[in-house]
Amino acid sequence: MGKLSTHVLDITLGQAGVGVQIELYAVEAGGKRLLKTELTNHDGRCNAPLLEGADLKAGLYELVFAAGDYFDAQGHTLPSPKFIDRVTLAFGIADVTQNYHVPLVVSPWAYSTYRGS
Repeated sequence: MGKLSTHVLDITLGQAGVGVQIELYAVEAGGKRLLKTELTNHDGRCNAPLLEGADLKAGLYELVFAAGDYFDAQGHTLPSPKFIDRVTLAFGIADVTQNYHVPLVVSPWAYSTYRGS
């Protein structure tokens, strides 16, 4: 069976995003359902996969990263409101036998993602 994982890379500092709060939602017909909330570790990763085994189901998901809070904690002086605050990555899982790695590469002014394995 596959798994879902993520990590955060702070490209302002060129290092892992430590202590970033991440919320994982399942997107369903009736709306979004919070599946879990995690904090990134010293390597910018969660300590375990976000979903794996029978918990990994085909469907639509969202990862919401509290990037603005992270940059505040780093001591950045940012405008109010922040340009980048809560970053939402919406994606689909089609094949539960594969690994889905959905990282966030972020600065206070831009972000990107890609599908890793």
